[in-house]
Amino acid sequence: MRLIAIIPARGGSKRLPRKNILPLSGKPLIAHVIATAIGSNIFDKVIVSTEDREIADIARKYGAEIFQRDTTLAQDSSTVVEACLDVLKIESGDLFCCLYATAALLSVKTIQDSYQRFITEKTSVLMGVSEYNYSPIQALKIDDKGGATLLLKEFEKKQSQHYPKIRVSNGTFYWGRREDFIKEKTFYSSNLKVFDVLRNEVCDIDTIDDYNQLVRIFNENSLSG
Repeated sequence: MRLIAIIPARGGSKRLPRKNILPLSGKPLIAHVIATAIGSNIFDKVIVSTEDREIADIARKYGAEIFQRDTTLAQDSSTVVEACLDVLKIESGDLFCCLYATAALLSVKTIQDSYQRFITEKTSVLMGVSEYNYSPIQALKIDDKGGATLLLKEFEKKQSQHYPKIRVSNGTFYWGRREDFIKEKTFYSSNLKVFDVLRNEVCDIDTIDDYNQLVRIFNENSLSG
């Protein structure tokens, strides 16, 4: 059975320019993700999908192989699903893990444990998730005039202890089976399960404040580790 890691890393992030290679403890963010993937000793190949020359050079330096992504799949509207499907057209692999290039807080243990869960439960997709800070069941939908209504009205009269268990994808990883993924073309598979990632290994990055928070968590983890 052949396993590959796919790290999508386009160069054109708008909200936080060049976020995939921002510095963290003397190395670009993506270098930490590559090191975690390689250090897990799970993957036959660690691949970075990018259209960007600087990102490609950095990825090679830290031990990844490069998949040259077409610029049509590196637009603001491009998705990680498209990037992974593009790689899987060329690269062989029965199983794969899509790792976010900014998931620099992930530990080797989390990659190893999630892989064991994935192969044991025989699910099509295993998604890294987190708890919500506030339950989305209590979310309000605001209209153009400022009026508010419950987003999920079916829970209006239910007590919180009767709410379902809810998780959210957290921008860390997805495990997938090649054949199932190519068929369904989504990580929200009909055979989807989730893996709770430790809170101190999660920090999705879209703004400079997110990045500063990631640096703070990384430093705290380093001191406690």
